[in-house]
Amino acid sequence: MTATPIVLLHAFPLDHRMWDDVARDLARTRDLLAPDLPVASGEPLPEPSLDVAADRVADAIRAAGGGPAVVAGLSMGGYVALALLERHPELVAGLALVDTKVVADTADAAANRRRVADEVEAAGSVDPVRGMVDVLLGETTRSARPEVVERVGAWIGEQDPARVAWAQRAMSVRPDRTDALRAFDGPVTVVVGDEDTVTGTDAADHMVATAAHALLVVVPRVGHLSAVEDPAVVRSAVAELAQRVDAARG
Repeated sequence: MTATPIVLLHAFPLDHRMWDDVARDLARTRDLLAPDLPVASGEPLPEPSLDVAADRVADAIRAAGGGPAVVAGLSMGGYVALALLERHPELVAGLALVDTKVVADTADAAANRRRVADEVEAAGSVDPVRGMVDVLLGETTRSARPEVVERVGAWIGEQDPARVAWAQRAMSVRPDRTDALRAFDGPVTVVVGDEDTVTGTDAADHMVATAAHALLVVVPRVGHLSAVEDPAVVRSAVAELAQRVDAARG
């Protein structure tokens, strides 16, 4: 049996490049797919819906060989991974939920997302979200690793404002996916930075308690972008999950 492929789904407001350091070693032994959500740059944006994004990922998995795959999603990527699990469960052999959560936004959080989307569109730039770099990265990274702060800030600055607004609106209407996660019988790994102030360890604990076969990996001294801040630990967690999937598939 060939090694199970891996799909890497990125966070907001970034693109597939945030997975580069994790993907580098994984690609030596497995086929990888790291799409930009919801579509490749330059393609028309669909309606703001993470379900649509999940359907596009499903199409890409099938086009690449049909799956099933280990699906790893960080933050918004985790939301899309859960939508994929709910809508296309036959394509998900294992799930890595990284600095994300399974529940829907509160009313206030959803309203704030819509407000930010409006501000981005009105500005015609990503200026309203540039400051997110200070929220996404952990305190240790911000104080000791200026090169990571600069790198993430540059990525944010290079995003298409229309895609940023799209993502905020799509995330604001996502449903709770707890039932989909509870029904999943495959291996799950939940990863969270111990300095993550966006989703945090409470959300991680909830997902571990919900999933039937879940392991928890807490990454020390990193924030919400654990795959960027400590790619070695996240790479190891995803690789171990993939090995569990391979073993289960025989």
